[in-house]
Amino acid sequence: SGVCNVLSLEIKASPKVRAFVGEEVLLKCSFKSSSPITERLVVDWTYRPLAGGQMETIFHYQSVPHPTTAGKFKDRISWVGNVANGDASIAIQSPTLSDNGTFICGVKNPPDVYHNIPQTVLVVTERGLTFQLTSAALLSILVFLPSILVVVLLLVRMGRKFRVMKEKGKCGYKKSSIEVSDEPEHTDTAGCGGKLRDWCLNCVDTDEEDPY
Repeated sequence: SGVCNVLSLEIKASPKVRAFVGEEVLLKCSFKSSSPITERLVVDWTYRPLAGGQMETIFHYQSVPHPTTAGKFKDRISWVGNVANGDASIAIQSPTLSDNGTFICGVKNPPDVYHNIPQTVLVVTERGLTFQLTSAALLSILVFLPSILVVVLLLVRMGRKFRVMKEKGKCGYKKSSIEVSDEPEHTDTAGCGGKLRDWCLNCVDTDEEDPY
C-alpha cells in the first residue's frame, strides 16, 4: 500500500559523432517517456568545449524550437526532431575544429522525474587529412580489382597480337629472295649470250676470208 509508481523517461544518444569541417552534422537524440507527450515537454541541448569549462545551453525546445542567439553556435543550430515520435535531434551547420567537445541532450516530460542524461562527443576533422575506407568501399575494391587486372592483361595480349599481325602484313609487300636473285641472274645470262654471239660472228668472218 505504501508503494508508489515512479514515472521514468529514457534518453538515447550516440556516444561519439564524427564530422568534417564545413559539412552539416546531425546530433541524434531519441527518448521514450512513460507519460503522454504534452506541451510541457522540454528539450535542452548543452555544450562543453573539448578543453573543458562551463556548460552552455545552445538549444531549447518547448512547443517550438529556440536556437541560441549568442555565442559560437549562433544561427548554426537547426531543429530536426519530432517530439511526437520521440525524436529530439538537432543539426549543426558549418562545423569547425573549435566545435569539438561534449554535447548533452536533456529531455523532461512532466510528471516523469527520473531519466538518464547521455553525452555525445563531437569530433570535427578536415576531410583532406583523413582517408577512411568503409566496409562497403573496401568490399567493392576487393571484388572489382581482380576483374580489372584480367581486363588489363587481355588488352595487353590483344595489343601484342595486333603488332605481330601488323609486322607480318608489312613483310608481305617485300620481294621474295627468289625474285631478288632472279634479276642479277638474268643480267649475267644476257652478258654471256652477248659474248657467245660475238665469238660466233668472229668465227664466221674468219671462215669467209679463208674458205680452205
